[in-house]
Amino acid sequence: MKNIFRCKCPITSALDIIGDKWSLVIIKQMLFEGKNTFKDFTESTEAIATNILSTRLKMLEQFEIINKQKLPTNKKANIYTLSPKGLTLIPVIMELTFWSKQEVIAFNPGMNLDEKLDWAEANKEEAFEQIKENYIKYKQSLLNTNNDE
Repeated sequence: MKNIFRCKCPITSALDIIGDKWSLVIIKQMLFEGKNTFKDFTESTEAIATNILSTRLKMLEQFEIINKQKLPTNKKANIYTLSPKGLTLIPVIMELTFWSKQEVIAFNPGMNLDEKLDWAEANKEEAFEQIKENYIKYKQSLLNTNNDE
């Protein structure tokens, strides 16, 4: 793997992996919207270009944030799932969500805010664990179903 890191700073190094415009959006879509195929991502409201999507998925896979595999019932379709390392980004994504709710909403008043967000902010550790457990259950059901996508 080519060294993509600009410097030895931990923050800058993390941003070199997930700090582009699309990586956290892809992870958010996997975690909260159940998106797991290339087609799912291209049909999202964020409208990521296919060439950028392909590049981001490959990079996230290289850094072991996501896994790419075939469904047991459909060897043609690739599915993408968050790896254990990818799941460690839940607190990052949620803290960014809390910050956006507090600081960005004035600039984007039509922002979609889930009614559970206040509870999650007040009960962070429990919420983070619940999100992780729900995703793991979803991933297990995905890999054990007869999905012909």
